[in-house]
Amino acid sequence: MSKYDFGISSFVLASPFTNQDGSQFDYTREMGFDLIEVCIEDPAQLSTAFLLTEQERTGLPISVCGAFGPNRDVSHEDPAMRQAGIDYLMLCVDIAEAVGSPHVAGPMYSATGKTRMLSPEGRAEQRQWAADSLREVADYAADKGVSLAIEPLNRFETDVVNTVEQGLQLFNLINRDNVGFMLDTFHMNIEEKHIGDAIRAAGSKVFHFQVSENDRGTPGTGNVAWGETWQALDDIGYTGTIVIESFLPTVKEIARAVSLWRPVAPSMDSLARDGLAFLKQELP
Repeated sequence: MSKYDFGISSFVLASPFTNQDGSQFDYTREMGFDLIEVCIEDPAQLSTAFLLTEQERTGLPISVCGAFGPNRDVSHEDPAMRQAGIDYLMLCVDIAEAVGSPHVAGPMYSATGKTRMLSPEGRAEQRQWAADSLREVADYAADKGVSLAIEPLNRFETDVVNTVEQGLQLFNLINRDNVGFMLDTFHMNIEEKHIGDAIRAAGSKVFHFQVSENDRGTPGTGNVAWGETWQALDDIGYTGTIVIESFLPTVKEIARAVSLWRPVAPSMDSLARDGLAFLKQELP
């Protein structure tokens, strides 16, 4: 049995994930995954009670991540907009506590897709707004035994945190022990000079890990340096979750945000099944 728990992102299954998607828990279990990562895209359509019921019914652990659109921007220049982002994150923390997820994960420092040419002073101000907001959320989360797993994104999806080095700088501003990384091989393949070195630099701050290929497709079918990745995770003693994440090209808002203009696998089913087979072969 692998020392890792393998999971599938709800983005592969249904988007937005709602109270009508109980069958996806059965599907995830039938495929052989150890957990399901649920993104709280629309809280009005996804209740904690539903998640608890499905978790108990299927025995599948739940990992919680967030979706950060323009109305959930904790580094916005408008304090009211920052507060909206804080409120959403605190809701995600509440859900994580209820279902037993050790963290809330995602690129929570800004709205996804916001890329601007700012002066050094403007960039520093934006990062300070992000740090101040996330410190407040981190303190709220700490009281509930929940961590924040912050995800660097590639340059085409954010202008705030693209690399582990920039993430560590943000963590220094936040200055809370329950703040760390969710790292994603897709983004690291674009932004890091050496994926293994970046993982080792993150070290004990790696709280969660996502995998997909350089084209967002099935792990093992592209040019991500998987041997280097697994070695680095072993070097830092990581024994947490590894989650396959990709996106349904039929969901236009998400596809636009992540620049997904074509299918990256024959089907989402094949991506999930073949990706899991690859992980089990690589990490028995």
